[in-house]
Amino acid sequence: MSDQTEQRRYHHGDLRPALLEAAERSLRAGGVAQLSLRDLAREVGVSHAAPRRHFPERRDLLDALAETGFRRLGERIRQAVADGDDDFAARVGRATSAFAVFATENPTLLELMNATKHQPEKAEVTHSAESAFEPLVDLIHEGQDKHILQKGPHEEIGIILYATINGLTTLVNNGLVDRDRLDELTNAAVHQFLKGTAP
Repeated sequence: MSDQTEQRRYHHGDLRPALLEAAERSLRAGGVAQLSLRDLAREVGVSHAAPRRHFPERRDLLDALAETGFRRLGERIRQAVADGDDDFAARVGRATSAFAVFATENPTLLELMNATKHQPEKAEVTHSAESAFEPLVDLIHEGQDKHILQKGPHEEIGIILYATINGLTTLVNNGLVDRDRLDELTNAAVHQFLKGTAP
């Protein structure tokens, strides 16, 4: 395929999202180890060199996947918090449920996201991760201000909640807990969290 043909097919930046979509399908099917820029180029129908215009190295593609994942997760959490009644416990429940569902729908992507977000050189990924969980951080601050949650570093409280829900989703993803129990267990975890962190 000529450069002109590629430019006509993927104009106005269409190639990058096409590659990311193909990469996520590959990630879901075979994991990070099987992800190949050459294979992605073949799948979307461009020359093997074309993906390097957007992702010079394979690591750049993985970082972009993680960043995209955090953006999608953040949108889900924000939507969950905004939809429904304003009861504090209900909003925490909806936010954590949104994360739990995302984690069970995208286990390999979440693994990549978690492996990338704490690397100091990955500033854009780290920012996307912080933005994704910002609604939950805001809820923790609100809970402390309203004396629903105990005072103290909000990071510690957030880590406890994240670790609990992440642990549940890991059990589900590994087949140790039935997927149908996710909502029930998430609700129970939120209840225990709110009870345990009450003043």
